[in-house]
Amino acid sequence: MVHPFEFTSPEKAVSVIKSDDKVVLSNLCSEPRIIPSLLMDRAPELRNVKIFHLRPFGTFVEKYLERGMEEHIKCCTAFTGGVKAINQLIRDGHADFYPIPLSRAPWLIRSGPFKPDVFVATMSPPDDKGNCNLGISVDYARAALETAQVVIAEINPGMPRTLGDTIVHVEEIDYFIDSHEPIYELLPPTITRLEKRIAENVNRLVVDGATIQIGYGAISESITPFLAEKRDLGLHSEMFPESAMPLVEQGILTGFRKSIHKGKAVCAFAAGTKKLYKWLDENAAVEFKALDYTNDPNIIGMNSKMTTINGALQVDLFGNIYSDMLGFNQYSGAGGQPDFVMGSQLCPDGTSIIVLPSTTSDGRTSRIVVHPSLTTNPKAPSVPTVTRFYADYVVTEYGVASLRGKTTLERARALAEIAHPDHVDELRKQGRKLNILS
Repeated sequence: MVHPFEFTSPEKAVSVIKSDDKVVLSNLCSEPRIIPSLLMDRAPELRNVKIFHLRPFGTFVEKYLERGMEEHIKCCTAFTGGVKAINQLIRDGHADFYPIPLSRAPWLIRSGPFKPDVFVATMSPPDDKGNCNLGISVDYARAALETAQVVIAEINPGMPRTLGDTIVHVEEIDYFIDSHEPIYELLPPTITRLEKRIAENVNRLVVDGATIQIGYGAISESITPFLAEKRDLGLHSEMFPESAMPLVEQGILTGFRKSIHKGKAVCAFAAGTKKLYKWLDENAAVEFKALDYTNDPNIIGMNSKMTTINGALQVDLFGNIYSDMLGFNQYSGAGGQPDFVMGSQLCPDGTSIIVLPSTTSDGRTSRIVVHPSLTTNPKAPSVPTVTRFYADYVVTEYGVASLRGKTTLERARALAEIAHPDHVDELRKQGRKLNILS
């Protein structure tokens, strides 16, 4: 049975958005292309419209992030992805930032301060049962579907039909927009010799049968080629990166030893190229869930040998991890790092791995520091994303520092040993002044 639906003009659909409305857009590569651009064209006639999404990704971004646009349409986010224009708007008070981990994004929409009036998403065309599909972005979409007064779907045949909590019946949608625009792509990062050296050190910590979390980025994704020798890995992560696809194809990422969701790679969203999207279509190996499930520390902790791998900007000798701020300015966001670090601690045989280069790209500044208060660099991170109480392993290109269960003195020694050789003497000198190194 074919369930009838009618396409409406994008102009008619965008006209339902009114001043003072809260609008949620689907996440990252699933971000709709048509409605946001038309909404920017309407900006002069609107006041105090707020848009929530994670890192804005679309072609409308340039106009959206212009100074003065916030009086009409304001950016609201919990993760900037290091986009300079957003960071500047937040710094100047012209964009709103919610300092929450990704596990709280559905709460923000469902029962928190950002209950949406309108949800705009990219979905697959309906099947013969009238079911559209959220495709590569479930994350906070289910919360938005449940809460928004109006749902606008850009129906795009390029969106894969994925498995999990992805089904949206046509009766849940108010406006259908016919879209044949390409789904946004996230190209693989460039991996250098530095990232490979870090990946070799991380590889030593990943055991057969582990359930892993890998995020996007050169350091995180450089690890996957080194996992080729492992057996029966599983995946439980907020994101399914393109680099995980060959691990499934090669029979390395099987999920056979997982304690929950056996045989399935579990994620909240995916981002990559058309090759990944085609591969995900009707692929039973990957299961999409909402962020308040994938990133719930209690759920994460149920996975056997949970091994989480996350990047950082800086780590101090006490074990505090700094990942989302530069100085007192927002740089990106917590993402899922606090969720997965905590989840790994709740797993009896879990492991948390924080990875970072030993120095900044110019080599002049150590990323292993005694404490941010002792630096004169105004861009040095100053607010920890994860406090020292949850520190486990820290990895640079110079080795692995094991921090769990160590004293303050033992931690400082271990971290100094994986710092860049050019900065070790100064670290030890400053550490002795604070009595955390002898």
